Formats: sequence, C-alpha cells, structure tokens
Amino acid sequence: MNDLAHSQAAPELQAPEQAPAPQPAPAPAPAAEPVAADARARPIPRINIQAFCEDQKTAAVLQQVSEDRRLSKAHVTVQMGGIEAGTAFYRNAPTPNLIMVESLHDRDGMLADLERLAAVCDSGTKVLVVGHVNDVLLYRQLMQRGVSEYLVMPLTASDVMMSLSAIYSDPDAEPVGQVVAFVGAKGGVGSSTVCHNTAWAISETIETDVVIADLDLAFGTAGLDFNQDPVQGIADALISPDRLDEVLLDRLLSRCSDHLSLFAAPGTLEQTYDLDPGACDTVIDVVRSNVPYMAVDVPHVWTNWARQVLMHADHIVLTAAPDLANLRNAKNLIDKIKSTRSNDAPPLLVLNQVGLPKRPEISVREFAGALECEPKAVIDFDAQLFGTAANNGQMIEEVSNKAKAAEQFRDLAYLLSERTEPKAQRTSLLAPILSRLNLRKAGA
Repeated sequence: MNDLAHSQAAPELQAPEQAPAPQPAPAPAPAAEPVAADARARPIPRINIQAFCEDQKTAAVLQQVSEDRRLSKAHVTVQMGGIEAGTAFYRNAPTPNLIMVESLHDRDGMLADLERLAAVCDSGTKVLVVGHVNDVLLYRQLMQRGVSEYLVMPLTASDVMMSLSAIYSDPDAEPVGQVVAFVGAKGGVGSSTVCHNTAWAISETIETDVVIADLDLAFGTAGLDFNQDPVQGIADALISPDRLDEVLLDRLLSRCSDHLSLFAAPGTLEQTYDLDPGACDTVIDVVRSNVPYMAVDVPHVWTNWARQVLMHADHIVLTAAPDLANLRNAKNLIDKIKSTRSNDAPPLLVLNQVGLPKRPEISVREFAGALECEPKAVIDFDAQLFGTAANNGQMIEEVSNKAKAAEQFRDLAYLLSERTEPKAQRTSLLAPILSRLNLRKAGA
C-alpha cells in the first residue's frame, strides 16, 4: 500500500466534490456495562481519524472510543459504509492521519478492497483494519502491505485504545507515568492528607519515584506535611510552562526522600492564582514523562483547569466524610466523572474521619449504597494520630506503622500501582527438624 506504515500529517477531511459523503453512524445503543480502558494507554497526538464501519456494534465501540479522554486532542469521526465507502470518499478528498475500516469479507475479498483503498490514499496515511476473520495468514499479509494493525471482532474500547496507543507510541520511549488525582467531596475532609500519605506509601512500599503536585497554590499544605519550605515550586512552572524541561523540573522539585519529591505550592496570599488549563496540562505532561507516578492534590474548587486536571487523570481518588453534604457532592462528582470518562474505571472512594465523636453520621453501608460505589478505604477518626503527624511534618506510618490508617494507605498504594502486597512466608514448626534430616541425608 502507499507507504501506509509511516506517519505523516494530512489535511483535515473535506467533503468530496463528486462522490456523495457517507452517512454518519447512527447514535449507538447504550452499552450494558462500559469496559474500562487500560490506564497505561498513552494519549493520542493531535491527529485526524476517520472510521468507516460495516456493523452497528463496531460503530458503537468506536463511538465510545472517540469520547475517551486520551483522544481529547484528536479529531475523530465514525461513519458507515466500510472500505467501499472510504474508497469512494477519498477519490475526491485528502486522507487523514489514520483511517479505520471494517470488512465483513473473507481474506481474498478484504485484500482486494484494501488494494482499491490504497490507490486513493495519500503517502504516510496509517490504516487500522477491523475484521471478522481470525486468520494468522491474513494478518501477515496485511502487515506486509503496510497496514498498521488488524483487530478481530468482537472488540472493546480498551482493545482499540491500546492499539491506537501502540501505533502512535515510540517503542523505545520510556513508559509514560501514571497521574493520580486526589479530590475531596467537600473542603476539610482530608483529601490532601490521603494524597500525601498514599503517595508516600507508593514511594516507600513500591520503591518507585513519585512526585506530589500541590495545586492549591494559596492554601496548600504539602510543604507543611513534609516539613519542607522550598523557595521555588509548582507556581514557577505554571507561570512559564513552556520553559519547563527536565533540568528546570529538577531545580523546582523539593526532595523529601529517596523516591519522593514535592512540587510545593507557595502557600501565600501575595497574589491571586487563576490557572490556565493549558499550563496545567503542560506541567503534568513534563512531570509524568520523568517519573512513574504523579499524585496531584486538586483543591475543592470547580474551575475549568480543576475539572480538566481531574478528568484527564489516569486514576481519581475521591475522599468524603460520612455526612449529607459530602454524600450530595460525592454523588454529583461520581456521576460527572462516569459520564465524562465512560471508558475509565470509576473513582476510588475513600471514607475519611469516620466515627467523629458527637457527630450524627450516615453509615458506611448507606453511604456506599446511595453512591453505588464501595469505598476502597474507611479511615476512622483519630485526632491524636493525625494531629501528631501534621504537627511533626510526618506521615502516618512514620508516627505509627502499626496503625490501621497506615495499613489502609499501603493498600491504596498497592491498588493504584496494580501491585500485590508480598505476603510473609509462614514457617512450619517442623522446619528446623526437617532441615536437619535433609542435611543428614545429604551427608550420608
């Protein structure tokens, strides 16, 4: 095919002058249960993607993919008609960066259709083929002809996202770091405390690099919680995001431990902070390209930049206290997150400050039932433990590694990093005797 395996920018699709434009795909029927796309899939660059489907189920999956947060910079259209419609369309229109076509034919029919499509494709256009024939020989022939990928129905949104990510990712590049956004359902519920302790647990238990980004520029507490008072921090990066690179990032970060660094907030009221969503995206992209994990402490505000940071994160941790205002806000946030991030897993719910003396509370069971979301951690109110940690600039595990809260932060760390906590091996009481017997047999 016309060098379809090499990427090259192409003009946006235009309506053909002679051939009639294919009909848009009808609105897909709502899926019974959306499949969460793999969080490791990389964001897709600013490209044009045109899909031509034969089957309504395929169109529904691709429509779901087009709404994925990782495709927010790409322009995606899904139409019906398959390879034949695509071939007719591109006789009078430039081809986009990527064409996705579906074929219901067997091997010979599909290859013949693709040859006709190749004749009208511009050099550099990539092609992803969706078929219904699971044939290794067909796959090899498609790869030989320059097709970028071949997927077999039935498909999920996760399958397509991982394929698109693989097409537009440099195989020699380092993996893109995971961004975990922490947000509270209400001010004062301890979202920052959950963020800092979970990030610290990831850095200590997983022994991998983590950066905490405190986006509460006026009132952020990350510096206090880690007993740090850096001169520079995240505000300097957000003011001039285009200057941020690996060297400047290293200068602006404050080192807390071997694996944990802090992008601290100024914590002053010398000026107001109206953040630019584009600046936030740039800073996050630079940080995640340098470390495996980035924990973003999102303040309890609802602005364009806060919403964008939240919705574009790989994982969201929502902290709430068991009262009515938190229940309402948590319900609104979860509904918004699910509708905007239909291909992602729902947010992880943390119930904090449970059992506050003399406060009427909604039970954990009723709270979870109303949200239709089981909490991943239920942290009891402990003024002595959390107060001591805050006043000393320490993490909970540093104050008491046997505390239940410390264990819950470790569990969150393993959950977010998709790791399994190593279990201590049980030693049998007969092990020493059996060991001596084995030694005697070996010496005999």
